[in-house]
Amino acid sequence: MKTNALPIVIITMLLGSCANNNATQNEDVATVEQKGGQSTVQDTDSKPDVVKIAVSSKDHSTLVTALKAANYVDALSNAGPFTVFAPVNSAFEQLASGTVETLLKPENQSQLRNILEYHVYVGVLKKDLLQNGQKIGMVSGHNAEIKIEGDQIMINEAKIIGTVEGSNGIIYVIDKVLLPPAQ
Repeated sequence: MKTNALPIVIITMLLGSCANNNATQNEDVATVEQKGGQSTVQDTDSKPDVVKIAVSSKDHSTLVTALKAANYVDALSNAGPFTVFAPVNSAFEQLASGTVETLLKPENQSQLRNILEYHVYVGVLKKDLLQNGQKIGMVSGHNAEIKIEGDQIMINEAKIIGTVEGSNGIIYVIDKVLLPPAQ
């Protein structure tokens, strides 16, 4: 009985090819893991997430700097859903002189995180769900209050001056920085 070596050669080549593909895939995974978290994923087809919206806004560069200093970029790039109350740059300028610079120092990261967490609600609060006097439990563990006067909606003393929907939540642009109550 004569054996045909051709099938054995083809099977050997296929197995070798699969092994090479697995090695390539593992290298690709390792490369992605080394480059960073969710915020580094390139996606030009989907609606941007709340972080990508903030990054692309010239009016939110101070907020983005704070998010980076607090290591919160990846957290807010995840699936969510989030409602983010995003102060504009001029809102940060209303704080006492030197406050932002002090909060951005590594030794003040926990205080910065507490302030940033007071700007985030887990879930999506669309405008039609907001009610006057409504208390909202923020990520920081503190409550913020919605105030509605005519067409003007506020959170605490900050006016909502714009709304942008993202892939993982909604951003309300506000004119003041929300400061959590003293503990």
